[in-house]
Amino acid sequence: MPSVTDPKQHLLSLFSQKPCWRIDSLAGELHYSIPSVRRFLNDVGYYSSFTHNGGWYTLRSLPHFGTDGLWFCDDIGFSRAGSLTKTLIELTSRSPSGMTAETLGKKLRGRCHAVLVQLCRQGRLERQKQGRSYVYLAAAPHRVASQRQALALQSLPTGQLPAEIAVLVLAEFIKNPTSSVERLAQALKEAQGVTVAAAQIERLFVAHDLKKTLPTAELTP
Repeated sequence: MPSVTDPKQHLLSLFSQKPCWRIDSLAGELHYSIPSVRRFLNDVGYYSSFTHNGGWYTLRSLPHFGTDGLWFCDDIGFSRAGSLTKTLIELTSRSPSGMTAETLGKKLRGRCHAVLVQLCRQGRLERQKQGRSYVYLAAAPHRVASQRQALALQSLPTGQLPAEIAVLVLAEFIKNPTSSVERLAQALKEAQGVTVAAAQIERLFVAHDLKKTLPTAELTP
């Protein structure tokens, strides 16, 4: 193989041989100091792993992230969000009803309970007792309110909706009487930030015989 004199080109060629490297191994292959290698990585763009204390590196062009923003190379995990703490905040905040430490641990393929507790103490996440576990929630007020509401709905007996949520469902139904229950659920989420399952709306209608008792003339916009 011909000698590569440009260290950045040499760096790229190393990543073409294998997708993940430790910084000391890169420094040894390139014959440059670790601070110099860090500068080269900054120039070409990189991700550091959220596993192994951030000790593995890959180029920004290499990961094929899933819908959850994660990519694994064997047991090495990389996240579009970056570090483990940023990844936990991102996953938890995106979830409609928060996530338990167990669920996050399975997704990230490692234990993360201690980090989650620390994030709560720092005010970067919140948590709520749900059954025998804690559910971790976003810190942003509007987002955490929506997540707490979704958790409350999940804990209700099958088919039961709080009165204030039932009123919102009914109001949306009156505005859009031809909508499916799925579309009503989506409309409530978009307009009110309320998360209601389509099956809950269907059971509400069945329980109160709504479609039969509301005259068609009254429902026409």
